[in-house]
Amino acid sequence: MARSKAVVIMAAGRGTRMRSNVTKVLHAVAGRPMIHYPVRTALELGAEQIVLVLGHQREAVAEYLQKAFPDAPISTVLQAEQLGTAHAVLCAEPALADFSGDVFILSGDVPTLPTEMIRRLDDEAQDATVAVLGMQLANPAAYGRLVRNGAGQLERITEAVDCTPEELAIDEVNAGIYRVDAQHLYSTLQTLGSENAQGEYYLTDIVQAAVDGGQTVSATILREAEAQWAQGVNDRADLAAAEDRMQFHLREIAMAQGVTFIAPQRVILHDGVEIGADTVLEPDVALLGSTRVGGDCLIEQGCRLSNTRVGDKVWIKGFSHIESAEIEDGCQVGPYARLREGTSLGPGVKVGNFVETKKARFEAGAKASHLSYIGDAQVGAGANIGAGTITCNYDGYRKYRTQIGAGAFIGSDSQLVAPVNIGDGAIVAAGTTVTKDVPADALSLSRVPQNNLAEWAKKKRQREESREK
Repeated sequence: MARSKAVVIMAAGRGTRMRSNVTKVLHAVAGRPMIHYPVRTALELGAEQIVLVLGHQREAVAEYLQKAFPDAPISTVLQAEQLGTAHAVLCAEPALADFSGDVFILSGDVPTLPTEMIRRLDDEAQDATVAVLGMQLANPAAYGRLVRNGAGQLERITEAVDCTPEELAIDEVNAGIYRVDAQHLYSTLQTLGSENAQGEYYLTDIVQAAVDGGQTVSATILREAEAQWAQGVNDRADLAAAEDRMQFHLREIAMAQGVTFIAPQRVILHDGVEIGADTVLEPDVALLGSTRVGGDCLIEQGCRLSNTRVGDKVWIKGFSHIESAEIEDGCQVGPYARLREGTSLGPGVKVGNFVETKKARFEAGAKASHLSYIGDAQVGAGANIGAGTITCNYDGYRKYRTQIGAGAFIGSDSQLVAPVNIGDGAIVAAGTTVTKDVPADALSLSRVPQNNLAEWAKKKRQREESREK
């Protein structure tokens, strides 16, 4: 019978090496704060309880978690003083007072560790009282060393600052991830001392305590390329390395699902982005936030999409920026278009170069091909917006809407002063300023009548030439 699972996530450290006013675990990797990933892992493991040990900026961390995981069994505890990792886990004891089973201990600053590796730790540990996740590193640096006895069994973990020269040569190191029997964990933590180089209470001491008590200890070692996924973030260089790992992972998933990357290393994806099969992404594309892209699309170089829904067979041309928009099947956008929040394009819509939209709905087949601003507007099916058209939607105090009917034709360099309604099939002549409603099928024309003065230009030249003599 499977044992109950609880997860404790250590996230109290300030992260001074980040040189930041933001607590470390709120720094983003692939668009999500680092703390998001171990919490998601805890849920995927089937944890009955998740306890976050928080310290610096705990209110901000707790607020994010409430928004990101509103229904999760999460509680938070305060580690007011950072007295070591054992002390951090001990702070979680009251929240787990009635828990019996296995406690998984994760770190809030290890965002790239796949859940599958935690499951492997769990499977390989079997009935062990303490299970440790380790890494084999060519350069162990400041990681704690996994010290084995003559029989090859894990005997203790020694922090680098406390190691002998012989122990420093060990290349198996502690990843800071554990599975521990709850009763053993908290009975042992109460007895640990701080007689070490840092004067802290080390969680690693639970290993030697288990060995001394005749308990079984297990170690699962990530070797070679796998080890990088368990590495934590301590400074900006580590953050960049974690981002690089996560981007590699997300692109691998997308390519396995049928997405083509012309230059994979030059595409940025956020965690949670979805892309349909046969879509092609050119270099320097960024798909951010909750963006969803359908199948058989082409997104050209330099495009940036954030929190946007894209249908199938959509062509987004180069260097277009799109945020919080909806684009239905068969649309063409750009190049150099900017679709701002609230934009919605129906099937087959064309929004062309240097067109900006905001809170505008274009019905099927409508077009705005060049150099226009369409904001707070409804554009009917098949309507055509000429180059240089502007919806004048703001009077300095309030915004107003423009309604453009189906099949309407708006001539170039027109100004539509909202609130105004252009009827179905109406024509607005080029250069017109529309200040009142235009009936269906009517022509709206506000240009000053053209007056040609015969020979005027010739006479002007003659006058100027006579002055120069």
